[in-house]
Amino acid sequence: MTLPRDDTAGKVNPEYAQGELVRVLGVRNQIEGEFIQGLLLEEGVPSILRRSMGFDVPDFLASGPRDVMVPRSGVSASRDVLLQAHLLPDERPVGPSPLKLLAFILAAIAVVAVCAYIVESL
Repeated sequence: MTLPRDDTAGKVNPEYAQGELVRVLGVRNQIEGEFIQGLLLEEGVPSILRRSMGFDVPDFLASGPRDVMVPRSGVSASRDVLLQAHLLPDERPVGPSPLKLLAFILAAIAVVAVCAYIVESL
């Protein structure tokens, strides 16, 4: 990836400018995307905005969804920046919590035990 020669080129960390471009975040419009680019640039991560697939219509101008793209070597640094800014969801496992699952299993065992006792009593 070649970086533009302007005032932002001095802020870019060369370690984060290697590899192909990878999508790290989707934003709703160009202004939101430029804000994210500014956050990333403060940490030395270069980025570009690309219109999201299916929204490449010139009539939209600055509106419409965009993808924030960074070089592969800058992905982890950009995710750290976005997590600190609360712009990425926490990567929590999807599913029930272990305590709720344990409570459900114990309740099911108790119901089966009560049913077995009632059948045994008859």
